[in-house]
Amino acid sequence: MMELKAIKIRVTFCIILVGVSLMLAAVMSDYWAVLNPRVDDLSEPCEVAHFGLWRLCKKKILMEATDSKPKGCGPLSLPGDHSCTYFKHFTSGENAEIFEVTTQKEYSISAAAIAIIGVGFMAMGMVCTLLSFKQKLDYLLKPAGLFFVFSGLCMIISAEVIRQSVHRMIDSKDTVWIEYYYSWSFACACASFALLFICGIALVLISLPRMPRNPWESCMDAEPDM
Repeated sequence: MMELKAIKIRVTFCIILVGVSLMLAAVMSDYWAVLNPRVDDLSEPCEVAHFGLWRLCKKKILMEATDSKPKGCGPLSLPGDHSCTYFKHFTSGENAEIFEVTTQKEYSISAAAIAIIGVGFMAMGMVCTLLSFKQKLDYLLKPAGLFFVFSGLCMIISAEVIRQSVHRMIDSKDTVWIEYYYSWSFACACASFALLFICGIALVLISLPRMPRNPWESCMDAEPDM
């Protein structure tokens, strides 16, 4: 029984490592959402934007003439001049750019802060899990599982804040953006939530003592796992 439990823990931990990798990729990348402006003149380059928790990146693209007039700028894979700037509330320089909507600052600060808290929970979960691999430290699996659950919840909340931010920008009359789509960083955040949340619960369940086999057998009287 102990060998089977150890295998379950190792398999769960391997899946958690995948979730951790996706989480770090989402936090450190700038492709949560892509924003496209309306294109009225194909002779002039249009500017498409993508952003993450820390930076706003813009790319000037010269659209090719086609039979049908494109509605938006892009795709992002087209060649063009690319520049990124950190959000003004993360830098002290005067040249740092901010979004056209003032409320975007509040959204991005909230999303970044929640993501940092999630990374902290993830780090504590990793420490507890690694320590639990040592003999007589199995009790650390329960807090480790809870830390991973909290970390996953922080990521999905951060993704929801970004989603609300994008909708606020698209609906605002003060911005030039008319189209948007969520990119691979957003998908990584959602996938990390699913893996960390499910595996965190699994880790807690695996660490629970064996349930009695018979109605008259209590947990204290149950035979220890062999």
